[in-house]
Amino acid sequence: MPPLAPEAKRLMAARLARSLAQGALVVDFALYVTKLGWSATYLGVVFALAILVSVAITATIGPLSDRLGRRRFVLVYEAISIVAAVIGLTSQAPLLLAFAAIIGGFGRGANGSAGPFGPAEQSWLSGYVARRDFGSVLSINVAIGFGGMGLGALLAGTIGLGRDLFLLPLAASLVAGALLIMTPDRVSRPEAVRVNEAADAKAENGLLWKLAGLNVLNGTGIGLSGPFMSWWFATKFHAPVSAVGPALAIALFAAAGASLTSGQLTRRLGTVRTVVLMRGIGLVSLFALPFAPSFAVATGIYAVRSAFNRGTAGARQAVALGIVRGDRRGLAASVNNVSVMVPRGIAPALAGVLFDSGLLAAPFLLAGVFQGVYLLLYPRVFGGHDPSRP
Repeated sequence: MPPLAPEAKRLMAARLARSLAQGALVVDFALYVTKLGWSATYLGVVFALAILVSVAITATIGPLSDRLGRRRFVLVYEAISIVAAVIGLTSQAPLLLAFAAIIGGFGRGANGSAGPFGPAEQSWLSGYVARRDFGSVLSINVAIGFGGMGLGALLAGTIGLGRDLFLLPLAASLVAGALLIMTPDRVSRPEAVRVNEAADAKAENGLLWKLAGLNVLNGTGIGLSGPFMSWWFATKFHAPVSAVGPALAIALFAAAGASLTSGQLTRRLGTVRTVVLMRGIGLVSLFALPFAPSFAVATGIYAVRSAFNRGTAGARQAVALGIVRGDRRGLAASVNNVSVMVPRGIAPALAGVLFDSGLLAAPFLLAGVFQGVYLLLYPRVFGGHDPSRP
């Protein structure tokens, strides 16, 4: 592992705190609101609105953080999260709880990131990391998030389906906020003007557009299945929360281990090849998942899917941040996040309708088609722009 600056360690520790709460809510939130009488369609609409609201914020945060600094924006996220947790603790009114879910990202999971303010967080961390180490360090950062979410998923069964489940996100935001306050900001300064400045900027912008196009495919695939996993396990196999929590935890721990492995593979195979290899295995498991004959088999397949698909998150972030100069990484992070979030905001509404219609396999198969096309195009677009290569 490359040496880490103390500032980078504090940012990673804040991610760990958030991930514990996010992991618990991934398991409990959908089941909690179902217990309150929410339908899958209503839940899908809330997930969709949450992502679309996040898009509006994410689109502006990255470029602004390039100019104004990172910390203030991430601290705003923690403040919003505290407000959302307090609402969850004090009210079960459908509209008010839906509002809290939308602003707080309840149940969607963000791998410990700062939600729509994630571009500021990513570019903040990248300022303490050498470009050649992006793949390994960002993969470690992602692994911390998955590991924390796994622990949170295990805690979900203990917490249960009462209002107390919102105590964990409240505590997590307080801890993360304290760590961020102790971490100095690092405002990006424009790099030296190059001879072919206009041509270089045009080339970077072209790559960002291609990144956005590919991410639309990827985000659609994620949105068709990801937010409903606890609901799907409970509906298809009649699994209680005490079983769903450990099932999701196994998948998250597998993703954490795979993320660490992908960080090592980026140094041997290159970042882009690592993404293609691991995502290919994940795609096969995605097509197999809806046909699992039992809860135990489904848990195993989902763990494989989670490991090889989610385990590439750090490597994919490294590619996105590596295609631009240092003073444009906030912009690159915003483009990367928004282009995934928009289709993720639309797809859950469609998935909710399909699930309510009894088509429990259709969203997974449709997701596989979108992610298969993404996987075919990814190496063609970014094969020559691998940050792990000189």
